[in-house]
Amino acid sequence: VQLVESGGGLVQPGGSLRLSCVAAGFTFEDYTLAWFRQAPGKEREGISCIGSSTVSTGGTYYADSVKGRFAISRDNAKNTVYLQMNSLLPEDTAVYYCAVVGAPYYYCSRYFQGYDYWGQGTQVTVSS
Repeated sequence: VQLVESGGGLVQPGGSLRLSCVAAGFTFEDYTLAWFRQAPGKEREGISCIGSSTVSTGGTYYADSVKGRFAISRDNAKNTVYLQMNSLLPEDTAVYYCAVVGAPYYYCSRYFQGYDYWGQGTQVTVSS
């Protein structure tokens, strides 16, 4: 399994970024994926997940910290999951990771459990 994130960078408060994560090594459309982030000195937190496209596994979920500002989507033809981030705040500064569960048809939920494979991360810095 391989996950490669891109799209991070420096953006001013109120700006937008779109992160991408290209996956390989598994049947993409069958798996739930998620985005996590980790800010300096803080624990890693799950911020959004998207369920399998082939079996109903919970649709999408957003943590309260990003609800209404971020949107997760997937393109199964490109084996890619996206995170559109709008109205960015300084507290969104973190390394962002995509992750995939270890088995197909795993549920997307607020508990962010079962994520066995991770990308290398991409830095997002929100600052004026």
